Amino acid sequence: MNFSNSYARLDEVFYERIRPTPVQDPQLFLWNSSLAEQLMIPNELNHDSVALAQTFSGNSILPGSEPIATVYAGHQFGSFVPQLGDGRAHLLGEVIDQFGQRWDIQLKGSGRTSFSRAGDGRCALGPAVREFIMSEAMKALGVPTTRCLAVVTTGEPVFRETSLPGAVVTRVASSHIRIGTFEFFAARGDHQALKALCQYTIERHYPELQEEGDTQYVPFINKVIERQIQLVVEWMRVGFIHGVMNTDNTSLSGETIDYGPCAMMGIYDPQTVYSSIDTTGRYAFGNQPEILQWNIARFAECLLPLINADRNKAIDQVGPVIAKISEGFEKEYMVMMGKKLGLMFFKQKDRNLIVSVLNRLKDKSLDYTVTFDLLTKSLMSETAASQMNSELEECFDLWQKRLSEQHAVAQDVQGLMRQHNPVVIPRNHHIEEVIQECEQTGKATLAERFLQVLRSPYAELAQTSEYQDPPSDGDKGYHTFCGT
Repeated sequence: MNFSNSYARLDEVFYERIRPTPVQDPQLFLWNSSLAEQLMIPNELNHDSVALAQTFSGNSILPGSEPIATVYAGHQFGSFVPQLGDGRAHLLGEVIDQFGQRWDIQLKGSGRTSFSRAGDGRCALGPAVREFIMSEAMKALGVPTTRCLAVVTTGEPVFRETSLPGAVVTRVASSHIRIGTFEFFAARGDHQALKALCQYTIERHYPELQEEGDTQYVPFINKVIERQIQLVVEWMRVGFIHGVMNTDNTSLSGETIDYGPCAMMGIYDPQTVYSSIDTTGRYAFGNQPEILQWNIARFAECLLPLINADRNKAIDQVGPVIAKISEGFEKEYMVMMGKKLGLMFFKQKDRNLIVSVLNRLKDKSLDYTVTFDLLTKSLMSETAASQMNSELEECFDLWQKRLSEQHAVAQDVQGLMRQHNPVVIPRNHHIEEVIQECEQTGKATLAERFLQVLRSPYAELAQTSEYQDPPSDGDKGYHTFCGT
């Protein structure tokens, strides 16, 4: 593999050099062959399951790999924790893929580090399978995301509420730099490290800002805002609930990271929460845009000393930028929702239509994915049109009237809608069914079958119908857990 470890060239205040802890009996469980090809994993390794298990369990270290555990802090449910870090993860290094793009290769569940606190440094099979399936589904849905290369079972138990089979999951990300990474150094007043981290992040993710010099910090914040808005708009498009939008889970690359207690919304309700640790609903589906703004404000605070030595003058520069986030999000969100409804060009008056449709979904307890799928089909199907007319009533008439104003070909409108409305998502009850099967049988057969469907979320394959059904109980009482 073509390792090029730029993060490990930074000062060692950014990480700890530490190797993964070997496991007893590593066995390859899930393997992402298309991602492996992109990463140019050598054929002699790619087709050797024993060697893959040894490598991606952490038992053997590839030439060029320099394992480290990165340090960061974070606001967790609004409360600041000054030191977190990779307590059960090892960044093996960075790989340059076939397109010249740089990717972090990280093992998760690979043993304790000095950042583990009271943790055991391990991961259970269930959360590893969840992250593999969810990240692949999100990639196929068109949502910016980290991905998974492998899940390797360890042959060792992991103790949570009960004894569970252990696993190591390999995560591939544009980087693992988080808002919490900046918070760690800002909290310590280490402006030198903070400046070095800014320069590194800009060079890696926003190279167009490099010529800005000491004036790059406010444009840097703006670029991060743009990517975070794009990300959360895409979450809202497909009904994704992150579940733990802490600043240590907010990636500067603008990718979805950490699939611990995530879930998909079925019945439309902005207050939907599934995470067992989110007891106040802080990270409910409809609160995600507000949390985006809150998290970015924490990021901007970190950069104030670099923007201007006079804190008040720095705040004067940054304050208006943060204040405009909600307006910027609303604009992009409405354009996206307009496309879900087949609107080629969003007009301000369309906001009333969008709000009316969403309110109808909430009032009638309609499924978010099913409704927009049927609306898409209703352009060509009388059966779907009749069902939508019955469920949406006057909203359906208003929608049809608005479409008629476009004078657009129905096939073109349907094509636009289908690009934004999947026919299948990784529904919570199917995720749980797959995880249970994997844990009980030790086989990945059902997971592979599910993945085949999820990798084509906008098409109807022969098996798609098996995974489209909403849960019979509407996900009532369903809870997700972080897996640590």
